[in-house]
Amino acid sequence: MDFNVKKLASDAGVFFTRAVQFTGEKFGQVEKTELDAHFENLLSRADSTKNWTEKIFRQTEVLLQPNPIDHTGARIEEFLYEKLDRTVPSRPNNGELLGHYMQDAAKDFGPGTPYGSTLIKVGDCERRLGGAQREFLQTSAISFLAPLRNFLEGDWRTISKERRILENRRLDLDSSKARLKKAKLAESKAACEGEAVPDFQETRPRNYVLSASASALWSEEVDKAAHELRVAQTEFDRQAEVTRLLLEGISSTHVNHLRCLHEFVEAQTAYYKQCYLHMQDLQKELGSSNGDVFPNAFSGNPGLSMASGGSSPQGNATLPQDTASAVETDTLKIEEVQAPATGTRKAKVLYDYDAADTSELSLLADELITVYTVPGMDSDWLVGERGNQKGRVPVTYLELLS
Repeated sequence: MDFNVKKLASDAGVFFTRAVQFTGEKFGQVEKTELDAHFENLLSRADSTKNWTEKIFRQTEVLLQPNPIDHTGARIEEFLYEKLDRTVPSRPNNGELLGHYMQDAAKDFGPGTPYGSTLIKVGDCERRLGGAQREFLQTSAISFLAPLRNFLEGDWRTISKERRILENRRLDLDSSKARLKKAKLAESKAACEGEAVPDFQETRPRNYVLSASASALWSEEVDKAAHELRVAQTEFDRQAEVTRLLLEGISSTHVNHLRCLHEFVEAQTAYYKQCYLHMQDLQKELGSSNGDVFPNAFSGNPGLSMASGGSSPQGNATLPQDTASAVETDTLKIEEVQAPATGTRKAKVLYDYDAADTSELSLLADELITVYTVPGMDSDWLVGERGNQKGRVPVTYLELLS
C-alpha cells in the first residue's frame, strides 16, 4: 500500500486552514471575499431551478404511478435489470389485468349470456385503455421524466461539484489574504524595533542582531505569502469562470425543459382523447345491444350526475313496454307518457319557468318535483310531474337530488 505521509499532512493542513477561515467568517472575525451581484443571481437561479425541477419530477412520478407502495417489488426488479443492463420484462398494468379478469369471467359465465357478452365487450375496452395508459407512461418517461432526471443526476451534480471547488478556492484565497496581512504587520513591527541604534557598550548587543534577523525573516515570509496569494487569486478566478459558464447554461436547461413540457402535454392530451374515444365506442356498443333491456334513465345528459353530486342507485330504469309504444319519435305526447317503475328522481327547481306550450310544465323556484326521462327525448329536457300535472321541464332549471 502506497502511503504518502507528506501528501496526507499537506491535505490535513489545507483542510485545517479552510476550517479556521470558515469558522472565522461565521463569527465575523475575518474578511470574506464577496462574489459579484450577477454571479449571486446565477447561483440563486440555479438553486431555484434545481429545487423546482426536483419537485416537478417527483410529483410527475406520483401522477404516473399513484401507488408506489404497491409497486415496490416491481421497482426493485426494474432496478436490478437496469444494473444488469438487461431489458425489463413487460408486465400488464391494472387496466389490462381488469380486462383479462372480465374476459375470463365471461368464459366461465358463458359468452352467450347477456352478462357474459357484456363482460367481453367491457373487458376488451379495459384492455385497450390499459394499452393507451402504457403508451402514455412510456412516452412521458422518455420525453419528460428522462430529461429532468438527466439534469438532476448529471448537470446539477457537475454544477454542485464545481461550486464546492469554488468555495474551497475562495477559502484558500481569503486565508492567503489573512496570512499576507499578518506577515506585513509582523514585518513592520520587526522593522520598527530594528531602527533603534544599538549601544555597543551594553553587555548584550546581540539584541540588535536578532532584530535584524527577524526583520529579514518576516520580509521573506511576506514575499512567500504574496506569491501564495497570487496563485490563490489565479485559481479562484479560473474556477469562478468555469462555474459561471455552467450556471449560465441554466438558460439552455429551461429551454430544453420547456420543449419537454410541451411534449408531455401533447402526450397527455392524446392519452385522454384516446380514452374518451374508447369509452364512447363502448357506450355506443352497449347502448345498441342492451338499450332495449337496460336503458339508462339519464344517459342523454351525462352532466346530470355531476351536478347532483352523485349517481342515483336507481339510475338504470326499465320502462314498461306500453310506455315505449306511447312515445312517438316525431311528436312526443307528454300526456300519454307513464312514469317508469324505477329511475325517477326528485329535483329542486332553481328558477321560475313559464311553459311555452301545453307540452311543458311551468315551474316555481324552490319547489320539488319528480323527473324522469324517456327514449327519444332531447337530452336538454326531462319529464316532470307535480301532482296531476305533467310536462317537459328544462334540465338547466333543476338541481337533481339523490
